[in-house]
Amino acid sequence: MRANRKIWVAAMVCAATVVGVTGCSKGDDTKAKGDTKEPAASATTQAPVDPFKGLDADAIADQAVKAMKGATSLRMVGDGKADGEQMKIDLAVDNKGACVGKMTIDTATADLLQAEKVMYMKGDDKFWQNMAKSEGSSAEEGNAMAEILKGRWMKMSDGNASELADLCDLNTLIKEMDDDKSERKGMTKGADADVDGRPAVTLIKKKSNGETLTVYVAKEGEPFILKSVDAGGKEPGSLVFSEFNKPVTATAPPADQVMDPAKLG
Repeated sequence: MRANRKIWVAAMVCAATVVGVTGCSKGDDTKAKGDTKEPAASATTQAPVDPFKGLDADAIADQAVKAMKGATSLRMVGDGKADGEQMKIDLAVDNKGACVGKMTIDTATADLLQAEKVMYMKGDDKFWQNMAKSEGSSAEEGNAMAEILKGRWMKMSDGNASELADLCDLNTLIKEMDDDKSERKGMTKGADADVDGRPAVTLIKKKSNGETLTVYVAKEGEPFILKSVDAGGKEPGSLVFSEFNKPVTATAPPADQVMDPAKLG
């Protein structure tokens, strides 16, 4: 789905702009609950009663997007590529602006937090060093930046924090899915699958450019999208969705643990 790509692009923009004391935000050390390992989709041995009997793939996709629009929160765990960088995210978000989790670019990691409409980021040494390097700073400058920010949250400016709207805003994410009508037309059903223990119907769309979109829709309970995979293109990626409608607690870090970007110079 186009929404998948926008998430990876948003993450890359966040990482690329933070060194210029622009924006993204990060959260506290609180992690989204659950195993961070992306669950694999595998064939099920015994399929439940089919709730989608008589529906074609496009109709099922429409039902799935409708269900996602009704979710008040979710967790997304993903692995993708943007601008040649391998990325991973693990975020819990809700429709009120709360966002808690982390992202990894190659081997550099940063925690993300959005609380009370303010975004924060806390990266490890390698994250800040890499970000400084990408802005043309010297290794010494990168090391100095990492030292200044060690164990601290970077508060992001309002203007630049908006770049993370696709990454930390459930409403934006779902809107992308809803607007993606052309992407989910012309799909076909594949073999039923299992996503982290939940039975799912598989919807597949092969595109003329060689890319393939595969979407797994829950066959039990609400027909939520459990997994979405883009393959065969320059920016492949997958997202696994879980923990629907579970509360997301995002608390702003203590003031003495927050760095004012203006003081970085």
